[in-house]
Amino acid sequence: MNSSEIDPRELERKIEQANRLASRITDQTTVQRLLQFVGDLRAKLRQRRAARRTQDEIRARARELWEQNGCPEGRDLEFWLRAETEISERDED
Repeated sequence: MNSSEIDPRELERKIEQANRLASRITDQTTVQRLLQFVGDLRAKLRQRRAARRTQDEIRARARELWEQNGCPEGRDLEFWLRAETEISERDED
C-alpha cells in the first residue's frame, strides 16, 4: 500500500502520535524532525481527502449521466470516463 492509499484515520492517528511524542522530547533537532513529519502527514491527509472527494464527485456525476441516458447496461466505463473528464476540466479552471 502506498501513501496515497493509507486510510485517513490512520494518518490522523500517526499525526496524534507524533505530536504527543514531540511534546515529550527536549532535543530540538528531534522535535523539528517530528514536526516536519507531522507536516508531511497532514499534507498527505489533505491529498487523500481531496482524492476521496473527487472520486465521490465522479461517482455521483457518472450516475447522473447514466440515469439521464436511461440507465443502459454495460456502459459504466463510458459514463465514468465522461464524468471524470468533466470533473477534471472543471478543476483546471
